[in-house]
Amino acid sequence: MSRGAPLATPGLARRLASLLYESLLLFAVGFAATWLFYFASGGRGAEGSARTLLQVFVVAVFAAYFLWCWLRGGQTLAMKAWRIRLVARDGGSLTPAIALARFVLALLLIIAAAGLGLLWALFDRERQFLHDRLAGTRLVLLPRRGAR
Repeated sequence: MSRGAPLATPGLARRLASLLYESLLLFAVGFAATWLFYFASGGRGAEGSARTLLQVFVVAVFAAYFLWCWLRGGQTLAMKAWRIRLVARDGGSLTPAIALARFVLALLLIIAAAGLGLLWALFDRERQFLHDRLAGTRLVLLPRRGAR
């Protein structure tokens, strides 16, 4: 990504639409991971400690999905569809440590804190999510193809 004029922050509606699309993709990824876990466990149900192990496995698969996408272009499939890119605060590429920090913070602030990280964008001066602010990342809106 060039370091020319700074790109705009995508609107909240666009980011939430991308999040909805991402949730559909994650359902498929989670389903495949659960099936793989079930197959690898010999068909035993996920009860007791196996359930906890399954949950850790699915979160690890989600982390691998996001880190793979963010570190190779800054976009997941949903982000590509909505022309959103994740960049470092200075507009450059992410490091693995920053990408992992963003994933963990998003997991904690969106899931565990009941959406607190998303609500933060309503009050943030640059309309960034809290996990982006804390991780040193930001979402930018890419121009339309062919637009200058």
